[in-house]
Amino acid sequence: MSLYLVTGGLGFIGSHLVDSLLAAGHRVRVVDDLSTGRRDRVAGPIDLLIGSVTDAPLINAAVADIDGCFHLAAVASVARSNEEWRETSAVNLGGTVTVFEAVARRQGGPVPVVYMSSAAVYGDIEALPLSESGPTRPLTAYGADKLACELHAHVAGTVHRVPTFGLRPFNVYGPRQDPQSPYSGVISIFADRARRGLDIAIHGDGHQNRDFVYVADAIRFLSSAMQAAGVSAPVANICTGRTSRIRELAEIILRLTGSPSTIHHTSPRTGDIPRSQGSPALALQLLGIRAETALEDGLLRLLQDAGENI
Repeated sequence: MSLYLVTGGLGFIGSHLVDSLLAAGHRVRVVDDLSTGRRDRVAGPIDLLIGSVTDAPLINAAVADIDGCFHLAAVASVARSNEEWRETSAVNLGGTVTVFEAVARRQGGPVPVVYMSSAAVYGDIEALPLSESGPTRPLTAYGADKLACELHAHVAGTVHRVPTFGLRPFNVYGPRQDPQSPYSGVISIFADRARRGLDIAIHGDGHQNRDFVYVADAIRFLSSAMQAAGVSAPVANICTGRTSRIRELAEIILRLTGSPSTIHHTSPRTGDIPRSQGSPALALQLLGIRAETALEDGLLRLLQDAGENI
C-alpha cells in the first residue's frame, strides 16, 4: 500500500484518479482549493487538505511522507487564463514549481511526480497527428504555462533529481464534468442540452475535428506514468489518434438520447483551431498502453451515468 498525493483530486479527472487509487488499495491525500472541486465526487476515505498549490507550507507538509505525487490542480479555463493572465499563471505555472520544489526538498529524497501538461502547448500546427517531438506554439496563456511546466520538469530532473512524467491530454470527457462550468468540454455541454431537449449550438460549420479521450482511459495513462517517471522528464500525449467532427458528435448524442433537440450554427469563435489530432505512438512506446474506449461507447457510459444521477 502506497500513499499518493493528488492535487486537484476533487476535480473532474482528479476524482476519477482518486477512486482508481483507492480501489487499488492505496492511501490518498488530496490538496484541493474547492474552486471547482467537490467533496461529494469522492466516496472513499481520503486525507483532504483544503488549500492552493501556491501555498508552499501546505505543499511542503503534503509531500512529507508520500510515495508519489499526481499534480492535476490548475485553472483550466483558457478564457480565464487570457483575462486573468497573472493570477492564473500563478496557479498553473507557479503551483507546479511549488510542487516540484517541495518534492525536491523533502526529507527522505524526491519521489516521482506525474503532472498534467496539455495539448494546448501545440497551438495551431498544420502537420497532423501532433507528436511530442514536433513544434510547440501555444496560442494562449494557459498553453504557454503548461509548456513552461514541462521546461521546469527538466530543471527538476537535471538539477534536483526529481523524476517526473508529463502528460498532454487532448479532449477528455466523461462523468462528473459539470456542463454549467466554463471549464467544461463540448461533450458534456451537448449531452446536457440533449437530455433537457434544448437546442445545441455549434460555433462555425461543425467541421472542426477533435481527438476525444474517455476519462477512464486518461486514468490508465496517469497510473502507468507513475511507474515510468524519470529525471529525463519524459512527456507523452493522452489521445486516441482518431478524430471526430463536432457536428457528427452532436448528431450521435441526439441519436443516443432520442432527444428532440435541434442543431444550429453560430459564428465561429476567434482562434478556434480547425483540427486537433494527437499521435499515440510515444505513449504506447513509453507506457505500453493506448486509449481503448470507442467514442460511442464512452458517450453511452456518460449518458447512463447522467441518467442515474439526475
